[in-house]
Amino acid sequence: MGAVRRSHHNVYQIHYHIVTPVKYRRVIFDKPDREQYLRHIARGIEERYSIVFEKIGLDQDHVHWLVSAAPKYAPSAVVRVIKSIMGREMFRKFPEIREDLWGGELWSDAFYIGTVGEGGNKRVIEEYVEKQGKKRQRESNQLKLFDPLR
Repeated sequence: MGAVRRSHHNVYQIHYHIVTPVKYRRVIFDKPDREQYLRHIARGIEERYSIVFEKIGLDQDHVHWLVSAAPKYAPSAVVRVIKSIMGREMFRKFPEIREDLWGGELWSDAFYIGTVGEGGNKRVIEEYVEKQGKKRQRESNQLKLFDPLR
């Protein structure tokens, strides 16, 4: 997970844990060929978008994705790309899934997304941010007009 990724104008380490439930929580990932094809679609998304699938974990009625995505994509856009392409391609390859879902969408409208940190947890980052500039303030005798956090 520790790789620094590059795009044309930036360097980044952004990781998301995404969970996408199947519509109506239907069990559709109970067959190995569906899981294999899902992973195949993921490779195609990686070639077209700045989204890298680091891990994919399938339960029978939902999928966990650990992805790295370029900062040009909002987190909701990453989810939208994954859900729309996966849904379209899964229906194309396995039309019987559409019958299980009453002809509708593959994914529920709901999803979970959380960021995954590289160098520490929230507490470590809070302390790091809080300490920024403290050393320079002690070294400087310049009067500070106000403290924006107080």
